[in-house]
Amino acid sequence: MRNEEPGMLLRIFIDEREKYGARPVYEEIVRRARDAGLSCAIASRGIVGYGADKKLHSAKLVELAEDLPVVVEVLDSEEKLEAFIGTLGEVIESGLATLEKARVFRFGK
Repeated sequence: MRNEEPGMLLRIFIDEREKYGARPVYEEIVRRARDAGLSCAIASRGIVGYGADKKLHSAKLVELAEDLPVVVEVLDSEEKLEAFIGTLGEVIESGLATLEKARVFRFGK
């Protein structure tokens, strides 16, 4: 069985080394998304990319292999994500985010 509904996808682009307290920022964002009751969240580590500093970060460069780009994706309704975005300023020191329309397909029961 498949159900379709409108939704929004929040993508947050940050550096892997960025911390919030003792925890990586990407982990803090995913935990906060769960605590806020959002549908789902995932953090993915990039293999190559750059950010505001325009420095290329790549898994091929040994000295930068622990500072790769990370994308956190969160899926839910526009209203819930707008509220969630408002809480991210205290967690993210430097990064970018996009909010995009999505068609959400739910499978299973």
